[in-house]
Amino acid sequence: MKYTATLLALASTVSAFAPVAQQSTSTALNVVLDGMPGSSAPLKKFDPLGYAQVGSDETFAWFRASELKHGRVAMLATTGYLVQAAGVHFPGLLSHDVTFESLSGMNPLDQWAAVPDAGKWQIIGAIFIAEIYAESEKPHYMMGGPTPALIWPKIDTSSVSESAMATKQTRELNNGRLAMIAIMSFLAEKAISGAVPVLSGIEAFH
Repeated sequence: MKYTATLLALASTVSAFAPVAQQSTSTALNVVLDGMPGSSAPLKKFDPLGYAQVGSDETFAWFRASELKHGRVAMLATTGYLVQAAGVHFPGLLSHDVTFESLSGMNPLDQWAAVPDAGKWQIIGAIFIAEIYAESEKPHYMMGGPTPALIWPKIDTSSVSESAMATKQTRELNNGRLAMIAIMSFLAEKAISGAVPVLSGIEAFH
């Protein structure tokens, strides 16, 4: 089932395509925000809840890594939801009594509910192992190490210039932010019909 495959892919989203060393932010964090990846038009230094002023440098590094991870998961979730909604599926059996084709007629949330418990635990286990692996990298991103990198496949970014890398990182963060809004909108419309008017007439979201 496509949704299952998408969730399996989440195992690699605890990582990133571009490892980048964290900047030291010992004092005025709101000044640093202005030049770091993700600070872009139209909302530069967007931090309405003041997270940049909470805790220590390590706390701020954790916030940054969390945003990156959640954005990657959201991009996979959004893509996966749309793929499921389009009816695209693998051939054959998911388990001895569940076919991918039978799941393709359901909406993505119902597809997940129909996955046998053993399959769900395999997916959750794979994600857990990937998370432990990523968090075990030394030096840790909270201790000045690079942001979580892609577990598989490894991508060599050594030939990418600093300015080009900053642009790629900003694009990834912005795409992730948009994806977080998108998947929450999909789920909101699924839970409360009419919550997202633009989606209210589309069967896949109900």
